[in-house]
Amino acid sequence: METAFLPKSWPVDQILDDLDQHGFSIIDDAYPAEYIHALVEECMSNLNKFRDAAVQNGVISKIRSDHILWINDTLDVAQEHVQALEHLSEQFNRAFFSGIHEVEAHFACYNAGEFYALHKDNPQGKNGRVISAVYYLHEHWQADWGGELRLQDKNDVWHILEPKPNRIALFQSDLLHEVLEAKHQRLSITAWLRNDNAMW
Repeated sequence: METAFLPKSWPVDQILDDLDQHGFSIIDDAYPAEYIHALVEECMSNLNKFRDAAVQNGVISKIRSDHILWINDTLDVAQEHVQALEHLSEQFNRAFFSGIHEVEAHFACYNAGEFYALHKDNPQGKNGRVISAVYYLHEHWQADWGGELRLQDKNDVWHILEPKPNRIALFQSDLLHEVLEAKHQRLSITAWLRNDNAMW
């Protein structure tokens, strides 16, 4: 996949307008089929390295039950997605003066029965997360398999976003959201576009 520029399927003007008006945006049909297949293969081949996301520094969180693997330079296919988000960050910086200078990301696996309760990725501006980006990388999904993203937009309107294959959900990191219980294994990449002093 070519990442020197943003994928042509990404409607940048619409994304900017959606974020400005509502605080979130959706990109469907984000990548070519061959890239999705390679990304799923990379994710599945590394599932044995995923860790319980609820355990951090020996402390168990009760609000989440998914499993994650942080993306580094050894995960070449996933790095291409991170690079695309870096190019998108340049658009955000021009439009919103966001000051984004870094993208951090991890694979996430929600097995049947797993969830992530209501939370904010950047509560009260306590970290540098400006925009959150969830990419659904499974190749097949059915509406009754759960795992939806439930999100409150900047106008306090609630939305339920289905984890359709090859979809990216972008939203302000200070918005309240949750992942509803999955009834089937759900794979994704969660990323955060970061700065040190986000002003929204």
